[in-house]
Amino acid sequence: MSFLLRREEVLNVEQLQAMLDDSPVRAAQAILVAAKEGVVDAQALLGQILLEGRGIAQDEALALRWFQIAAQGGHSMARNMAGRCLEHGWGCAPDEAAAAREYRKAAEAGLDWAQYNYANLLATGRGVAEDQQQALSLYRQAAEQGHAKSMNLLGRYLEDGRFCAQDLEAAVDWYRRSAEGGDFRGQFSYAAVLADSGQVDVALEWLRKALAGGNLKFLRTAYKSLLSAAQPQIRSFAQQFELRIFN
Repeated sequence: MSFLLRREEVLNVEQLQAMLDDSPVRAAQAILVAAKEGVVDAQALLGQILLEGRGIAQDEALALRWFQIAAQGGHSMARNMAGRCLEHGWGCAPDEAAAAREYRKAAEAGLDWAQYNYANLLATGRGVAEDQQQALSLYRQAAEQGHAKSMNLLGRYLEDGRFCAQDLEAAVDWYRRSAEGGDFRGQFSYAAVLADSGQVDVALEWLRKALAGGNLKFLRTAYKSLLSAAQPQIRSFAQQFELRIFN
């Protein structure tokens, strides 16, 4: 069976992406062909499937290489993913300073995920000097593009009045938008402000969504917070999740 496609098919990256769901191995071979043809989107996609081991043997080092190749071709998401590899040590030794440089370049190109990732490093002083003002600016830029995780973090700055004027109304609006965008931390933040305003039933609905989508680390932190909530309904709700979180 030949995995070679007609050239017009090789260049159709949307088709290759859709093919991954139906035939990952065949799709991986076609993506490899397109990547070697110099199709930048396919090079980025090849990096992703190598990172995941989807339809092809997992190879984090090779994934990083293809992300770097695509980044050199102007692919901002590939540059962001190269940053992710460098930050987390996927296929290389961890290098937060190098990750910050990749994120910064992709962020300057306007990519919301890179703005978020670079802001995270700036906010924590990892790989780059801490700069809360710049982090806040980047979270805002990403949030305004619809990035749900950034919306939640922007809301935190506004709620706390950290490095900006406090604006509770705007904070609640960003939490709502983050929650509706599917971010479990945004859902938790929105639930918290709803509960504080007396809308406990609605808050519980958002808490259910947050806990259903959150990772274990988040669940454990959320559990402790909910147990100390002022509302007895919230504390009771937390106890229902105890076995799921700690077993």
